[in-house]
Amino acid sequence: MNSVQLNENEYAPFYSSYIESLGEVNLFDVLNTSLKDLVSTLENLPEEKLIYSYAEGKWTIKELVQHIIDAERVLSYRALRFSRNDATNLPGFDEDWYVNNSNGNTRNFKDLLKEFINIRNASISLFNSFTPEMMFLTGSANNSDMTVRALGFIIAGHQMHHLKIIKEKYL
Repeated sequence: MNSVQLNENEYAPFYSSYIESLGEVNLFDVLNTSLKDLVSTLENLPEEKLIYSYAEGKWTIKELVQHIIDAERVLSYRALRFSRNDATNLPGFDEDWYVNNSNGNTRNFKDLLKEFINIRNASISLFNSFTPEMMFLTGSANNSDMTVRALGFIIAGHQMHHLKIIKEKYL
């Protein structure tokens, strides 16, 4: 499954930049390579870099990684629900509220990276479990329709978006 096969009606416009930034990629390739890229970029950073914020009100690297974890959980849960033909309109989530209540800055960073690896591997397993027909099923989150397969690309694009910000503004 390739990202350029997605139609714009398979996801909310809010997510288009995440998907478009991927270029032409296979879902499972990008989920695996983006996992490795994040871990290899961040695994040996000193603590002072991990709790640095480049501007007032901006998240630290620890908070960004916690946010990536939280968002991936939410998006994977949506994919699971949609793949099971669940017609419930799922609520959105306030990412700032989640970060402010995550205690990300007090967590051990190796534990955060391990959790990210576990979550990503669980997401890969989840998407591997979907039949081709399930990938095209649609559900609604925050009053926007999305397909299961679009959610997989959104997961990868979201993480890569934040890693790009980390590389540009924090490192």
